[in-house]
Amino acid sequence: MNINFSKKAIRLLPALLIMTAIFAFSARPSDAIPLSLFERILYKGGHVTGYAMLAIAYWRAFEFKNKGQWFAWILAVLYAVTDEFHQSFVPGRHPALFDVVIYDNIGAFFAVWLAGIFIKQKQLDLQNLVVEKETLAVNS
Repeated sequence: MNINFSKKAIRLLPALLIMTAIFAFSARPSDAIPLSLFERILYKGGHVTGYAMLAIAYWRAFEFKNKGQWFAWILAVLYAVTDEFHQSFVPGRHPALFDVVIYDNIGAFFAVWLAGIFIKQKQLDLQNLVVEKETLAVNS
């Protein structure tokens, strides 16, 4: 087996696990879905959190490269669309475009956007550290 292929497969594993969890949660019949206000907020928060984690997991598979950031977001939203289609086959469930556009999209978008800011800041910190070390070496 090619070692490079194995590394790529391992990097994709978190995304596959999250996709499996999302599929399992969306396969529950509607009578198992909570209805109180608190539980409804928790349920929609699960959408945001789940798709945020999925987008980051996709981006991780792309080794956190700049171009992969927005591709990861798109993949997460596309998976959300397929998940809503899947729900149309679950008893008592129906697809909701609103969930995709609002909760899933927002979760994925803000996750890659905020992670991108964090990664860029860390890169700047590392560059400044290298410059400081070079300056100290020259002045010594």
